[in-house]
Amino acid sequence: MRGFDPRTSFGEKDAVGYDASSVRGDEAETVRFLAGMAAGRDALEFAVGTGRIALPLRAAGVRVDGIEQSSAMVARMRAKPGGDAVEVTMGDMSEVGTSKRYGLVYLVFNTIGNLLTQDGQVRCFANAARHLDPDGVFVLECRVPTAPARRERQFIDVEDFDVDHIQFGVCRYDPVSQILDVNHVHLDTDGPRFSPIRLRLAHPPEFDLMARIAGLRLRHRWGGWNREPFTADSWRHVSVYELDA
Repeated sequence: MRGFDPRTSFGEKDAVGYDASSVRGDEAETVRFLAGMAAGRDALEFAVGTGRIALPLRAAGVRVDGIEQSSAMVARMRAKPGGDAVEVTMGDMSEVGTSKRYGLVYLVFNTIGNLLTQDGQVRCFANAARHLDPDGVFVLECRVPTAPARRERQFIDVEDFDVDHIQFGVCRYDPVSQILDVNHVHLDTDGPRFSPIRLRLAHPPEFDLMARIAGLRLRHRWGGWNREPFTADSWRHVSVYELDA
């Protein structure tokens, strides 16, 4: 994507509108699943962001720490009730640590794709493993990629369609780097707005191999937060990894 610097993602402008644009309607199911995985133990969220999951998970009785690279996103969380209670370590989720261990480490909402190299994603798995209690688990939620199968590997998807608002994503996929460039275009009565992002896509078997490199192994994989079976028709996966004894 010409003129785009990934380091500018999730800055002040993105943080202001993030909560409104990122609600999917399954947050309660997400929190319920993660609380069950934590089983009363402390949790660590990679890319804690605005606290969209961390804050309700804390309200459910789980103590949550976070790692986050964007100070603007953390500032939005701090402005929310209970936002000051989440201990956040600033930095790259594939590298920085909290010097603690947890019963649950989790990374949701396709966010592992923000690490734009395979090496970076492997380091993320290794960082999760370093933070786990011996019987802890790492939960990864991510979409199953469809871009590699799209015609000519460039396409436009309608994302929202209302009487006074339209949002669509203009996409281009590079099969060599596995990078998907997306510019989310918002059209409403105030005019156009653009939200570019870059993601590295990977299928579940590649993540499983990353886990093995990091000393983890797959315990369970589901097609959603309600433990739906993962099948060829699943649009996402919820994968649970444990330390490989």
